[in-house]
Amino acid sequence: MSASPRDTLPDQPPDEHNALNDEAQLIQAAVYQPEAFRRLYRHYYPRVFAYVAARVGRKQDAEDITATIFMRVVSALPGFNDRGPGSFAGWLFRIASNEVAQFYRNQHRSSNVPLDELPDLPSHALTPDDVISRKELFKQLHAQIQTLSPRRQEVVTLRFFAGLRNQEIAVVLGLDERTVASHLVRALNDLKHKFALNDDRTNDDSALTQEDIIHE
Repeated sequence: MSASPRDTLPDQPPDEHNALNDEAQLIQAAVYQPEAFRRLYRHYYPRVFAYVAARVGRKQDAEDITATIFMRVVSALPGFNDRGPGSFAGWLFRIASNEVAQFYRNQHRSSNVPLDELPDLPSHALTPDDVISRKELFKQLHAQIQTLSPRRQEVVTLRFFAGLRNQEIAVVLGLDERTVASHLVRALNDLKHKFALNDDRTNDDSALTQEDIIHE
């Protein structure tokens, strides 16, 4: 007799930041097993929070919206239709995108956010001055992203904060991949003229060129 999702749970990978082991099986199990859902939550929460924080700017708002997103996921997960690799991320971030849009429909928010309300950025033994510097950098970047068109804001934050691939972004926004790539290239060109990052604040290993975007 074959085991059902209620009875099976994939072995937990040693690193939560790596791709989940047999994600499709884990998603099935998450419908019935709280521990399976917790593992999905731990894996995706940092990316969802980073995306939401980049869109709304304020830490408390980002935390509240992210919590609402995962409540929606719990309710909707039984109806999720797995269409292969990347489909869950696309589905999850479509929910996230809808919640951010609802937030802005409910209340107007200025991009002028006090430093103490900005989200905490990932850090590794940073000094207080480093933390303040990174928050100021985030504030500037957030303000510049807000000057883009709504569609390009979505594409940029999904790509660089949520870490989605073009294919996954296309699922979230209902676009084809070439259109996603075009929006990314044009958005980066816009930001290039508005905001300059110091070389020592960027990671060359994670930098994405326009050629990478077009051919991804």
